[in-house]
Amino acid sequence: MQNLAFVIVTLLAALAISRCNAAATVRMQLTHADAGRGLAARELMQRMALRSKARAARRLSSSASAPVSPGTYDNGVPTTEYLVHLAIGTPPQPVQLTLDTGSDLIWTQCQPCPACFDQALPYFDPSTSSTLSLTSCDSTLCQGLPVASCGSPKFWPNQTCVYTYSYGDKSVTTGFLEVDKFTFVGAGASVPGVAFGCGLFNNGVFKSNETGIAGFGRGPLSLPSQLKVGNFSHCFTAVNGLKPSTVLLDLPADLYKSGRGAVQSTPLIQNPANPTFYYLSLKGITVGSTRLPVPESEFTLKNGTGGTIIDSGTAMTSLPTRVYRLVRDAFAAQVKLPVVSGNTTDPYFCLSAPLRAKPYVPKLVLHFEGATMDLPRENYVFEVEDAGSSILCLAIIEGGEVTTIGNFQQQNMHVLYDLQNSKLSFVPAQCDKL
Repeated sequence: MQNLAFVIVTLLAALAISRCNAAATVRMQLTHADAGRGLAARELMQRMALRSKARAARRLSSSASAPVSPGTYDNGVPTTEYLVHLAIGTPPQPVQLTLDTGSDLIWTQCQPCPACFDQALPYFDPSTSSTLSLTSCDSTLCQGLPVASCGSPKFWPNQTCVYTYSYGDKSVTTGFLEVDKFTFVGAGASVPGVAFGCGLFNNGVFKSNETGIAGFGRGPLSLPSQLKVGNFSHCFTAVNGLKPSTVLLDLPADLYKSGRGAVQSTPLIQNPANPTFYYLSLKGITVGSTRLPVPESEFTLKNGTGGTIIDSGTAMTSLPTRVYRLVRDAFAAQVKLPVVSGNTTDPYFCLSAPLRAKPYVPKLVLHFEGATMDLPRENYVFEVEDAGSSILCLAIIEGGEVTTIGNFQQQNMHVLYDLQNSKLSFVPAQCDKL
Protein backbone atom coordinates (compact mmCIF):
# COMPACT_ATOMS: atom_id res chain seq x y z
CA MET A 1 0.00 0.00 0.00
CA GLN A 2 1.41 3.39 -0.99
CA ASN A 3 1.43 6.61 1.04
CA LEU A 4 1.27 4.71 4.31
CA ALA A 5 2.99 6.30 7.28
CA PHE A 6 4.93 3.68 9.15
CA VAL A 7 8.13 3.16 11.05
CA ILE A 8 10.16 -0.01 10.59
CA VAL A 9 11.39 -1.14 13.97
CA THR A 10 14.44 -3.40 14.20
CA LEU A 11 15.77 -4.62 17.52
CA LEU A 12 19.54 -4.37 17.62
CA ALA A 13 20.37 -6.16 20.84
CA ALA A 14 20.08 -9.93 21.00
CA LEU A 15 19.02 -9.89 24.60
CA ALA A 16 16.77 -12.31 26.45
CA ILE A 17 14.20 -11.04 28.92
CA SER A 18 12.93 -13.23 31.70
CA ARG A 19 9.22 -13.67 32.30
CA CYS A 20 9.31 -11.82 35.59
CA ASN A 21 11.80 -9.07 34.96
CA ALA A 22 13.78 -7.40 32.19
CA ALA A 23 17.36 -8.33 32.93
CA ALA A 24 19.03 -6.02 30.42
CA THR A 25 18.34 -3.12 28.11
CA VAL A 26 16.58 -3.90 24.87
CA ARG A 27 17.43 -1.43 22.11
CA MET A 28 15.10 -0.75 19.20
CA GLN A 29 15.94 1.21 16.10
CA LEU A 30 13.28 3.45 14.53
CA THR A 31 12.93 5.38 11.32
CA HIS A 32 10.44 8.19 10.92
CA ALA A 33 7.02 7.49 9.43
CA ASP A 34 7.67 9.43 6.22
CA ALA A 35 11.39 8.68 5.86
CA GLY A 36 12.51 7.74 2.37
CA ARG A 37 9.33 8.90 0.63
CA GLY A 38 11.00 11.79 -1.18
CA LEU A 39 8.55 14.31 0.27
CA ALA A 40 9.23 18.03 0.01
CA ALA A 41 9.67 19.74 3.38
CA ARG A 42 6.33 21.49 3.26
CA GLU A 43 4.43 18.33 2.35
CA LEU A 44 6.22 16.43 5.11
CA MET A 45 5.21 19.02 7.69
CA GLN A 46 1.63 19.22 6.43
CA ARG A 47 1.24 15.45 6.75
CA MET A 48 2.59 15.55 10.30
CA ALA A 49 0.20 18.36 11.22
CA LEU A 50 -2.81 16.54 9.80
CA ARG A 51 -1.93 13.40 11.76
CA SER A 52 -1.58 15.45 14.94
CA LYS A 53 -4.89 17.25 14.44
CA ALA A 54 -6.73 13.99 13.76
CA ARG A 55 -5.28 12.34 16.86
CA ALA A 56 -6.15 15.33 19.07
CA ALA A 57 -9.71 15.50 17.73
CA ARG A 58 -10.34 11.83 18.39
CA ARG A 59 -8.85 12.08 21.87
CA LEU A 60 -11.27 14.90 22.68
CA SER A 61 -14.28 13.07 21.28
CA SER A 62 -13.62 9.92 23.27
CA SER A 63 -15.44 8.78 26.35
CA ALA A 64 -13.93 5.30 26.13
CA SER A 65 -11.26 3.91 28.38
CA ALA A 66 -8.70 3.82 25.56
CA PRO A 67 -9.09 7.23 23.90
CA VAL A 68 -6.71 6.95 20.97
CA SER A 69 -6.92 6.64 17.23
CA PRO A 70 -5.69 3.38 15.68
CA GLY A 71 -4.27 3.64 12.17
CA THR A 72 -6.91 5.90 10.67
CA TYR A 73 -6.87 8.37 7.80
CA ASP A 74 -7.62 12.07 7.90
CA ASN A 75 -8.02 13.74 4.49
CA GLY A 76 -6.01 10.96 2.91
CA VAL A 77 -3.15 11.14 5.41
CA PRO A 78 -2.65 8.16 7.75
CA THR A 79 -2.60 9.16 11.41
CA THR A 80 -0.36 6.32 12.56
CA GLU A 81 3.14 7.51 13.46
CA TYR A 82 4.93 4.23 14.16
CA LEU A 83 4.55 0.51 13.57
CA VAL A 84 6.50 -1.95 15.68
CA HIS A 85 7.37 -5.28 14.06
CA LEU A 86 7.12 -8.23 16.44
CA ALA A 87 6.31 -11.93 16.30
CA ILE A 88 3.97 -13.92 18.54
CA GLY A 89 3.88 -17.63 19.35
CA THR A 90 5.97 -20.75 18.78
CA PRO A 91 6.92 -20.92 15.99
CA PRO A 92 6.85 -17.09 15.78
CA GLN A 93 4.23 -15.49 13.53
CA PRO A 94 4.93 -11.89 12.42
CA VAL A 95 2.65 -9.02 13.43
CA GLN A 96 3.01 -5.26 12.98
CA LEU A 97 1.36 -3.19 15.66
CA THR A 98 0.70 0.52 16.00
CA LEU A 99 2.97 1.80 18.77
CA ASP A 100 0.69 3.78 21.07
CA THR A 101 1.51 5.50 24.36
CA GLY A 102 -2.18 6.41 24.68
CA SER A 103 -3.59 2.91 25.23
CA ASP A 104 -2.74 -0.22 27.19
CA LEU A 105 -4.01 -3.37 25.50
CA ILE A 106 -1.76 -5.25 23.07
CA TRP A 107 -3.81 -7.01 20.40
CA THR A 108 -3.66 -8.43 16.91
CA GLN A 109 -6.19 -9.96 14.52
CA CYS A 110 -6.57 -13.74 14.83
CA GLN A 111 -7.94 -16.60 12.79
CA PRO A 112 -10.68 -17.50 12.01
CA CYS A 113 -11.38 -13.73 12.09
CA PRO A 114 -15.08 -13.74 11.16
CA ALA A 115 -15.20 -9.92 11.10
CA CYS A 116 -11.79 -8.33 10.48
CA PHE A 117 -10.20 -5.56 8.45
CA ASP A 118 -7.76 -6.28 5.63
CA GLN A 119 -4.08 -6.60 6.45
CA ALA A 120 -0.97 -7.44 4.46
CA LEU A 121 0.29 -10.16 6.82
CA PRO A 122 -1.57 -13.43 7.48
CA TYR A 123 -3.87 -13.39 10.49
CA PHE A 124 -2.27 -14.79 13.64
CA ASP A 125 -3.27 -18.45 14.00
CA PRO A 126 -3.45 -19.39 17.71
CA SER A 127 -3.99 -23.07 16.91
CA THR A 128 -0.43 -23.43 15.59
CA SER A 129 1.36 -21.95 18.62
CA SER A 130 2.63 -24.52 21.13
CA THR A 131 3.19 -21.84 23.81
CA LEU A 132 -0.23 -20.17 23.74
CA SER A 133 -2.70 -20.38 26.60
CA LEU A 134 -6.08 -18.80 27.30
CA THR A 135 -6.76 -16.68 30.37
CA SER A 136 -9.72 -17.28 32.65
CA CYS A 137 -12.34 -14.65 33.29
CA ASP A 138 -11.50 -14.54 37.01
CA SER A 139 -7.77 -13.92 36.41
CA THR A 140 -6.04 -10.70 37.43
CA LEU A 141 -5.24 -10.01 33.78
CA CYS A 142 -8.87 -10.25 32.77
CA GLN A 143 -9.94 -8.08 35.69
CA GLY A 144 -7.56 -5.38 34.40
CA LEU A 145 -9.63 -4.88 31.26
CA PRO A 146 -12.22 -2.08 31.14
CA VAL A 147 -14.82 -4.43 29.58
CA ALA A 148 -14.57 -8.21 29.92
CA SER A 149 -16.84 -11.21 30.39
CA CYS A 150 -16.81 -14.99 30.74
CA GLY A 151 -17.07 -17.16 27.68
CA SER A 152 -20.09 -19.45 27.45
CA PRO A 153 -19.97 -22.94 25.91
CA LYS A 154 -22.34 -21.86 23.14
CA PHE A 155 -20.08 -19.16 21.68
CA TRP A 156 -16.70 -19.25 23.48
CA PRO A 157 -14.62 -21.72 25.48
CA ASN A 158 -16.13 -21.92 28.96
CA GLN A 159 -14.70 -19.52 31.58
CA THR A 160 -12.38 -17.90 29.02
CA CYS A 161 -11.76 -14.14 29.27
CA VAL A 162 -13.59 -12.35 26.46
CA TYR A 163 -12.69 -8.67 26.02
CA THR A 164 -14.11 -5.68 24.19
CA TYR A 165 -11.85 -2.66 23.78
CA SER A 166 -13.04 0.56 22.14
CA TYR A 167 -11.33 3.70 20.86
CA GLY A 168 -12.19 7.36 20.42
CA ASP A 169 -13.05 7.05 16.73
CA LYS A 170 -15.56 4.26 17.58
CA SER A 171 -13.20 1.53 16.42
CA VAL A 172 -13.53 -1.61 18.49
CA THR A 173 -11.89 -5.02 18.91
CA THR A 174 -13.46 -8.08 20.55
CA GLY A 175 -11.87 -11.46 21.15
CA PHE A 176 -10.06 -13.68 23.67
CA LEU A 177 -7.40 -12.51 26.08
CA GLU A 178 -4.51 -14.91 25.56
CA VAL A 179 -0.93 -15.38 26.75
CA ASP A 180 2.00 -16.29 24.51
CA LYS A 181 5.65 -15.69 23.77
CA PHE A 182 6.64 -12.42 22.05
CA THR A 183 9.73 -12.33 19.85
CA PHE A 184 11.37 -9.05 18.82
CA VAL A 185 12.28 -9.21 15.15
CA GLY A 186 15.95 -9.19 14.18
CA ALA A 187 17.48 -9.90 17.58
CA GLY A 188 16.22 -13.21 18.87
CA ALA A 189 15.04 -11.54 22.08
CA SER A 190 11.89 -13.21 23.36
CA VAL A 191 9.47 -12.70 26.24
CA PRO A 192 7.31 -15.61 27.40
CA GLY A 193 3.94 -15.08 29.03
CA VAL A 194 2.77 -11.79 27.50
CA ALA A 195 -0.99 -11.21 27.62
CA PHE A 196 -2.57 -9.90 24.41
CA GLY A 197 -5.93 -9.67 22.74
CA CYS A 198 -6.64 -12.17 19.99
CA GLY A 199 -9.08 -10.05 18.00
CA LEU A 200 -11.89 -11.89 16.18
CA PHE A 201 -14.35 -9.05 15.64
CA ASN A 202 -12.52 -5.85 14.76
CA ASN A 203 -14.37 -2.89 13.34
CA GLY A 204 -13.07 0.57 12.46
CA VAL A 205 -10.93 2.50 10.03
CA PHE A 206 -7.69 0.53 10.22
CA LYS A 207 -5.79 1.46 7.07
CA SER A 208 -2.15 1.96 8.00
CA ASN A 209 -1.08 -1.62 7.33
CA GLU A 210 -1.23 -2.59 10.99
CA THR A 211 -2.45 -5.93 12.33
CA GLY A 212 -3.36 -4.43 15.70
CA ILE A 213 -2.06 -2.12 18.42
CA ALA A 214 0.76 -2.27 20.98
CA GLY A 215 -0.23 -0.25 24.04
CA PHE A 216 2.65 1.58 25.76
CA GLY A 217 0.43 3.38 28.28
CA ARG A 218 0.52 3.32 32.08
CA GLY A 219 -1.97 0.50 32.69
CA PRO A 220 -1.15 -3.08 33.79
CA LEU A 221 -1.73 -4.63 30.35
CA SER A 222 0.65 -2.36 28.43
CA LEU A 223 3.91 -3.75 27.05
CA PRO A 224 6.20 -1.84 29.47
CA SER A 225 4.03 -2.90 32.42
CA GLN A 226 3.99 -6.56 31.43
CA LEU A 227 7.75 -6.60 30.86
CA LYS A 228 8.07 -5.11 34.35
CA VAL A 229 10.64 -2.58 33.17
CA GLY A 230 11.43 0.33 35.43
CA ASN A 231 11.58 2.72 32.50
CA PHE A 232 11.57 3.15 28.76
CA SER A 233 12.98 5.95 26.66
CA HIS A 234 13.23 7.27 23.13
CA CYS A 235 15.55 9.57 21.24
CA PHE A 236 14.28 10.93 17.91
CA THR A 237 16.66 12.14 15.20
CA ALA A 238 15.65 14.96 12.83
CA VAL A 239 12.44 14.00 11.03
CA ASN A 240 13.74 15.28 7.68
CA GLY A 241 16.88 13.14 7.85
CA LEU A 242 17.64 9.47 7.33
CA LYS A 243 19.50 8.68 10.56
CA PRO A 244 17.80 6.08 12.74
CA SER A 245 16.21 6.86 16.09
CA THR A 246 16.34 4.74 19.22
CA VAL A 247 13.91 3.30 21.74
CA LEU A 248 15.22 1.63 24.89
CA LEU A 249 13.48 -0.61 27.42
CA ASP A 250 14.92 -0.70 30.95
CA LEU A 251 17.73 1.79 30.54
CA PRO A 252 20.83 1.24 32.70
CA ALA A 253 21.71 4.18 34.95
CA ASP A 254 25.02 5.00 33.26
CA LEU A 255 23.62 5.09 29.70
CA TYR A 256 21.39 8.08 30.40
CA LYS A 257 24.48 10.16 31.19
CA SER A 258 25.39 10.39 27.50
CA GLY A 259 23.50 13.64 26.86
CA ARG A 260 24.98 17.03 26.00
CA GLY A 261 23.56 18.97 28.95
CA ALA A 262 22.02 18.80 32.36
CA VAL A 263 19.28 16.21 32.86
CA GLN A 264 15.90 17.82 33.60
CA SER A 265 13.21 15.94 35.50
CA THR A 266 9.53 16.62 36.16
CA PRO A 267 6.82 14.53 37.84
CA LEU A 268 4.43 12.34 35.85
CA ILE A 269 0.91 13.26 36.96
CA GLN A 270 -1.86 10.71 37.38
CA ASN A 271 -5.30 11.50 35.98
CA PRO A 272 -7.89 9.07 37.37
CA ALA A 273 -10.24 9.96 34.51
CA ASN A 274 -7.58 9.01 31.92
CA PRO A 275 -5.05 6.81 33.74
CA THR A 276 -3.29 5.65 30.58
CA PHE A 277 -1.85 9.01 29.45
CA TYR A 278 1.45 10.51 30.60
CA TYR A 279 0.43 13.87 32.12
CA LEU A 280 2.90 16.61 33.05
CA SER A 281 2.68 19.74 35.17
CA LEU A 282 3.27 22.55 32.65
CA LYS A 283 3.58 25.93 34.36
CA GLY A 284 4.16 28.39 31.54
CA ILE A 285 5.74 29.25 28.16
CA THR A 286 8.41 31.77 27.21
CA VAL A 287 9.01 33.00 23.66
CA GLY A 288 12.40 34.65 23.37
CA SER A 289 12.56 36.97 26.37
CA THR A 290 8.78 37.15 26.89
CA ARG A 291 7.04 34.99 29.49
CA LEU A 292 3.51 34.72 28.12
CA PRO A 293 0.67 35.99 30.31
CA VAL A 294 -0.95 32.58 30.65
CA PRO A 295 -2.21 31.41 34.05
CA GLU A 296 -1.12 27.93 35.13
CA SER A 297 -4.78 26.91 35.12
CA GLU A 298 -4.67 26.86 31.29
CA PHE A 299 -2.38 23.79 31.49
CA THR A 300 -3.82 22.16 34.60
CA LEU A 301 -6.17 19.22 34.95
CA LYS A 302 -9.64 20.28 36.04
CA ASN A 303 -12.02 17.51 37.10
CA GLY A 304 -10.20 15.05 34.84
CA THR A 305 -10.19 17.27 31.73
CA GLY A 306 -7.64 19.53 30.09
CA GLY A 307 -4.08 19.30 31.32
CA THR A 308 -0.82 18.59 29.50
CA ILE A 309 0.35 15.25 28.10
CA ILE A 310 3.52 14.13 26.35
CA ASP A 311 2.87 11.76 23.47
CA SER A 312 5.39 10.19 21.10
CA GLY A 313 2.48 9.17 18.86
CA THR A 314 1.61 12.83 18.14
CA ALA A 315 3.87 14.65 15.69
CA MET A 316 3.25 18.33 16.45
CA THR A 317 2.73 20.05 19.77
CA SER A 318 -0.81 21.38 19.98
CA LEU A 319 -1.96 24.17 22.29
CA PRO A 320 -5.38 25.40 23.39
CA THR A 321 -6.60 28.26 21.21
CA ARG A 322 -5.84 31.12 23.60
CA VAL A 323 -2.35 29.84 24.39
CA TYR A 324 -1.57 29.09 20.75
CA ARG A 325 -2.48 32.63 19.69
CA LEU A 326 -0.28 34.15 22.38
CA VAL A 327 2.66 32.01 21.21
CA ARG A 328 1.96 32.88 17.58
CA ASP A 329 1.71 36.62 18.23
CA ALA A 330 4.86 36.72 20.37
CA PHE A 331 6.74 34.75 17.72
CA ALA A 332 5.62 37.13 14.95
CA ALA A 333 6.41 40.24 16.99
CA GLN A 334 9.97 39.11 17.71
CA VAL A 335 10.82 37.73 14.27
CA LYS A 336 9.46 40.91 12.57
CA LEU A 337 8.72 39.46 9.12
CA PRO A 338 5.53 39.78 7.03
CA VAL A 339 2.85 37.16 7.59
CA VAL A 340 2.15 34.75 4.72
CA SER A 341 -1.55 35.01 3.92
CA GLY A 342 -3.99 33.51 1.45
CA ASN A 343 -3.42 29.80 2.17
CA THR A 344 -6.26 28.88 4.50
CA THR A 345 -5.60 25.12 4.13
CA ASP A 346 -2.10 25.31 5.62
CA PRO A 347 -2.26 24.33 9.31
CA TYR A 348 0.84 26.37 10.14
CA PHE A 349 1.44 30.03 10.87
CA CYS A 350 4.15 31.20 8.46
CA LEU A 351 6.22 34.33 7.79
CA SER A 352 7.90 35.41 4.56
CA ALA A 353 11.69 35.71 4.65
CA PRO A 354 14.37 36.68 2.11
CA LEU A 355 15.45 33.71 0.02
CA ARG A 356 18.21 31.64 1.61
CA ALA A 357 18.35 33.98 4.58
CA LYS A 358 18.41 32.69 8.14
CA PRO A 359 16.36 35.17 10.10
CA TYR A 360 16.47 35.49 13.86
CA VAL A 361 14.21 33.04 15.66
CA PRO A 362 13.60 33.32 19.42
CA LYS A 363 13.83 30.25 21.59
CA LEU A 364 10.70 28.55 22.82
CA VAL A 365 10.89 27.52 26.47
CA LEU A 366 8.40 25.22 28.21
CA HIS A 367 8.41 25.58 31.99
CA PHE A 368 7.47 22.38 33.85
CA GLU A 369 7.43 21.68 37.54
CA GLY A 370 11.12 21.29 38.37
CA ALA A 371 12.30 21.32 34.74
CA THR A 372 12.78 23.63 31.77
CA MET A 373 12.57 22.42 28.16
CA ASP A 374 14.54 24.96 26.12
CA LEU A 375 13.71 24.20 22.49
CA PRO A 376 16.29 25.08 19.83
CA ARG A 377 15.30 26.60 16.51
CA GLU A 378 15.01 23.30 14.64
CA ASN A 379 12.58 21.90 17.21
CA TYR A 380 9.83 24.41 16.69
CA VAL A 381 10.24 26.10 13.30
CA PHE A 382 10.84 24.85 9.77
CA GLU A 383 11.77 26.66 6.56
CA VAL A 384 10.75 25.93 2.97
CA GLU A 385 11.25 27.64 -0.38
CA ASP A 386 8.08 28.68 -2.19
CA ALA A 387 7.75 30.66 -5.44
CA GLY A 388 11.25 32.11 -5.19
CA SER A 389 11.01 33.13 -1.55
CA SER A 390 11.62 31.53 1.79
CA ILE A 391 8.85 30.74 4.26
CA LEU A 392 9.47 30.40 7.98
CA CYS A 393 6.74 28.44 9.78
CA LEU A 394 5.88 27.78 13.40
CA ALA A 395 5.78 24.00 13.87
CA ILE A 396 3.03 24.13 16.49
CA ILE A 397 -0.67 23.79 15.87
CA GLU A 398 -3.88 25.01 17.45
CA GLY A 399 -5.65 22.19 19.25
CA GLY A 400 -8.34 21.53 21.82
CA GLU A 401 -8.36 21.82 25.58
CA VAL A 402 -5.48 19.37 26.12
CA THR A 403 -1.92 20.62 25.61
CA THR A 404 0.06 17.88 23.83
CA ILE A 405 3.86 17.83 23.56
CA GLY A 406 4.57 16.10 20.25
CA ASN A 407 7.59 14.25 18.90
CA PHE A 408 8.79 17.05 16.58
CA GLN A 409 9.56 19.13 19.66
CA GLN A 410 11.46 16.17 21.12
CA GLN A 411 14.00 15.82 18.29
CA ASN A 412 17.58 15.19 19.43
CA MET A 413 16.39 14.88 23.00
CA HIS A 414 16.67 11.73 25.07
CA VAL A 415 13.31 11.40 26.85
CA LEU A 416 13.05 8.90 29.69
CA TYR A 417 9.75 7.66 31.14
CA ASP A 418 10.80 6.67 34.67
CA LEU A 419 7.88 4.44 35.57
CA GLN A 420 9.31 3.27 38.86
CA ASN A 421 9.69 6.81 40.23
CA SER A 422 6.82 8.38 38.27
CA LYS A 423 8.83 11.10 36.59
CA LEU A 424 9.85 12.17 33.11
CA SER A 425 13.46 13.15 32.41
CA PHE A 426 15.01 14.65 29.31
CA VAL A 427 18.37 15.89 28.11
CA PRO A 428 19.73 17.12 24.71
CA ALA A 429 21.44 14.24 22.91
CA GLN A 430 22.93 13.14 19.60
CA CYS A 431 20.25 10.55 19.00
CA ASP A 432 21.98 8.80 16.11
CA LYS A 433 24.93 8.08 18.44
CA LEU A 434 23.02 6.96 21.51
